Amino acid sequence: MQFEQQQERSALFVTTLTSFMVPFMISSVNIALPAIQHEFTVDAVTLGWIPTSYLLAMAILLVPAGRFGDIYGRKKIFLAGVVLYSLASTVAAFVPDVGWLLTMRAVQGMGAAMFVTTAIAILTSVVAPQRRGRALGILVSAVYVGLATGPFVGGFMTHYLGWRSLFGSMFFLGAGVLYIALRHLEGDWAEARGERFDLVGTFFYCTSVFCLVYGAIRMPTIQASLLLVIGIVLMVTFFFHQSRVAFPVFDVRIFCKNRIFLFSSMAALINYAATFAVTFQVSLYLQYVKGMAPHVAGAVLMAQPIIMALFSPWAGKLSDSKDPRILASAGMAITAVGLSVLATLSRTTPLWLIVVVLLVLGFGFALFSSPNMSAIMGSVERRYLGLASGTVAIMRLFGQMISMSVATISLVIFVGKKEIGPDNLQLFLQSMHFCLLLFVLFCVVGIYFSFFRGKKRGGDE
Repeated sequence: MQFEQQQERSALFVTTLTSFMVPFMISSVNIALPAIQHEFTVDAVTLGWIPTSYLLAMAILLVPAGRFGDIYGRKKIFLAGVVLYSLASTVAAFVPDVGWLLTMRAVQGMGAAMFVTTAIAILTSVVAPQRRGRALGILVSAVYVGLATGPFVGGFMTHYLGWRSLFGSMFFLGAGVLYIALRHLEGDWAEARGERFDLVGTFFYCTSVFCLVYGAIRMPTIQASLLLVIGIVLMVTFFFHQSRVAFPVFDVRIFCKNRIFLFSSMAALINYAATFAVTFQVSLYLQYVKGMAPHVAGAVLMAQPIIMALFSPWAGKLSDSKDPRILASAGMAITAVGLSVLATLSRTTPLWLIVVVLLVLGFGFALFSSPNMSAIMGSVERRYLGLASGTVAIMRLFGQMISMSVATISLVIFVGKKEIGPDNLQLFLQSMHFCLLLFVLFCVVGIYFSFFRGKKRGGDE
């Protein structure tokens, strides 16, 4: 019993720390982009590839890394990812030019894919079912703490220590993860050991994801539309191939025979699609319409992730004793209410109301995310935990891309390829209102998938 508790604590520590590292790195580097641009003298397009190269590499490797973990051991892939991520971060702290930085960001993304897609599976393998929701809630909370602290801590480090210190700090966090995992975390968790790795399926998946992600980033252009079409065709081909091969890299058949897994995954995709671009929209609103300085707008926006971080562990623990579909559906409904209010923002909306709505959104997302993740991980056999973990990450990533694509296209339709300024603020508000109302409709569809997924299985109760 004492050994099992030690294993749970060790698994929770290393997976929570890695769950913090990724969003912290993303949000802190975004703050440091002007400093990087100043040092390397790069254009806006190249600067945009600093976060994009990371996102693209991570998206491509997520599913293959999860399958590798199922076959060869999740702990091996997890630790290899931490090593790769830490080394790439260290090299990035000393790069001589932007080309090297972009390369290291891509390698960082590869490492992150390896430990992100195995972390949830490892935690689910180690923690007892009756404590799974609480553990996953802590994991989700760490993500929001990273998002909330990244801009402020990153801004402080960039100002006083330089932007390179952000990358250097990842070495020490990675070293801490490796020490605890190697010393205290025993086991390898490879329920699919001996099965073949599907190279053909991996090619279809990686190529389709590249086209989809790159096409979404380049929207709205003809080339981007063509890439999206190619990506969709390849993804359909991938799903058809996976349904026929003996040892698929991503067993799509689980979607057909597991309603809880399918509906919970769809709910996660829709929830991220409805919420991720809200920060982007409100940030522009606060700075352009309300005239706030960036650091003041950032302080206001902190309200949402702080509430997420505070309530995610509670929501996860609650899902251990209550039906996750009820909690998650209620969270999605609260999110829809918050988005509806945001869709009425005007030039005269008081700041206190905006903060209250952000707090409501944060609570709604916390109430949805942990129980929904617990439902996904609890609905599959142990041999599919890597696949389920990868699905959680894929749904999050694809939902984020859909959300940002909708926001970008909405701006193009209403504002056009012009800078936002006093002359077109009303058009910007119309763009934001349209986008947020569309997100409300997303939530309505998401509530359907969340509520009608079915009750969790008795073995998990």
